[in-house]
Amino acid sequence: MASTLIDGGEDEQQEGRQLGGQMSFLEHLDELRRRIIRSVIFIFVALVVCWFVSDRIYNFLAAPMRRALAEASQRPVPLQGLTGGEGILPLSSIKEGDTGRYVFEETTKLGKSVVPPGASVAVRVARGPDGQPGVFTDEALFAGPNVIPKGVRLPLDFQAKDSGVPNENDKLVVHTAVEPFSLYLQVSLYAAVCLAVPFLLWQIWAFISPGLYPHERGWAMPFVLMSSLSFVAGAAFAYYILFPPAITYLLGIGSDFRLFLNASDYFDFVIIVLLAMGVVFQMPAITYVLARIGLVDARFLVSHWRISTVVILVAAAVLSPTNDIPNMMLFAAPMFVLYLISILIAWLFARPRTVE
Repeated sequence: MASTLIDGGEDEQQEGRQLGGQMSFLEHLDELRRRIIRSVIFIFVALVVCWFVSDRIYNFLAAPMRRALAEASQRPVPLQGLTGGEGILPLSSIKEGDTGRYVFEETTKLGKSVVPPGASVAVRVARGPDGQPGVFTDEALFAGPNVIPKGVRLPLDFQAKDSGVPNENDKLVVHTAVEPFSLYLQVSLYAAVCLAVPFLLWQIWAFISPGLYPHERGWAMPFVLMSSLSFVAGAAFAYYILFPPAITYLLGIGSDFRLFLNASDYFDFVIIVLLAMGVVFQMPAITYVLARIGLVDARFLVSHWRISTVVILVAAAVLSPTNDIPNMMLFAAPMFVLYLISILIAWLFARPRTVE
């Protein structure tokens, strides 16, 4: 009889633990270990997938800096013809029989010959053997020890639009032979972390959910969904809104110098800012869940506005690449807006915490 009672008590304790009852310290550590192992495995799988598109991820992340480098290295010169107009036409507007002079913008390989940037050659628009229009050399072109004969088609796309892609001189700089591999591995790893955000958030919620009441555990899916969308919104905000003016400002300061930017330094900066803004944009989503559970309300957030202001300014100073006030406020302004949005969310959705 006593044995039956003991067995029944152990079953109830086990069931209580599964339903979110008290767990021992070692059980918490074991649960944390399982969550971490699952997260690491998921990130590793995502890393393998991202490695095969690491070049595209690299070019996507490097695009803001390369565009800013191209703009910083250019000196605008007004171009006016005899009639007063600029007279600049897109490549798609030329027609068969037109002639002119083509200037190579970047290093170009024609057959076995390499043409350096800045070289030029007389060209003519004509139809090739395949019947398609093209731009062909109208004179011999001397490229080092080789001679490129007349009539060679140049690699030009008539339908291409000016995408602002910089030339060879605006690429980021590496200093060792293994640095490109390290950079591709780095961007693949952080891209894998970004892809794993929903899974990581789910693991975090699963770890803390035993300490919540049963009705509060139903907020798992809203928490994961809103936090994932908030992370994407924060990273997009940093990439499209924060980076262009910040990078333009920084390169404008160094306009009197020859700019050779190290790729590793740039990616350390861009990845930290992307991840940090993704985390900062979690503020409204986390506030919503905590307000619905009953842990925070609008009065609490308003009463702690002084502490929040200091925290936001410190975070902006850490994220900002310089210590000047304009650049720091560029990072602090969205944080203040998010804090105000969080206060509004807490005012709309807060409710007392209940035991159900």
